[in-house]
Amino acid sequence: MPIVFARSTTILSHPSFIDAGIMHMRTTVMPALADIESCLGMSLLVDRTSGRCIATSSWRDEESLRASEGRVGLLRDEAAEVFHGRTEVSRWEIAAMHREHHSGRGACCRVTWFTIDPADMDRGLDVWNLAALPKLEEVEGFCSAGLMLDRATGRSVTSLIFDSAQLLDAGSERLDALRDAGSREARAAMTDTCDFELVIAHLHVPEMI
Repeated sequence: MPIVFARSTTILSHPSFIDAGIMHMRTTVMPALADIESCLGMSLLVDRTSGRCIATSSWRDEESLRASEGRVGLLRDEAAEVFHGRTEVSRWEIAAMHREHHSGRGACCRVTWFTIDPADMDRGLDVWNLAALPKLEEVEGFCSAGLMLDRATGRSVTSLIFDSAQLLDAGSERLDALRDAGSREARAAMTDTCDFELVIAHLHVPEMI
């Protein structure tokens, strides 16, 4: 199975500029990325309370990801101006992607960041695929889940998409229990978690489990 890569840009925006930023991503950034043959798509997550927004683009392979740095850097600088925010970039291997069904309008995403010993990365991936995913499928409103890794630094991030914020909230206690149990088994430490509105869902990553 080919390995797909991703670049995530976190934008710390003032909440009053978020709607303008979303429009810019839809009308300018998405078409520009679509013109790059090796780009598979993009997504945008927004937390209107804190102003934290995360734009993620997916790439056919690591070579394509690196070759696009200059062009995407210009798009990132323009977006930062529209959002009136500063940016932080992360690069990932997309290690797992599973869809129970496609998300619709009003979907919400819980993103959780972890650190793990790089030597335990494959163990963590097995825990995710074999233990966590089957139980996530049982939670009402579950749409899809992804796991991305930075093997060099030991960072990882999971994204859980639900049909609505209400269903995500209703399942939070169960999701927390699954996260804590999986973290212990994978020897991973959670560093941050946040719920986001899923405003653009065109990452187009194939099923990977």
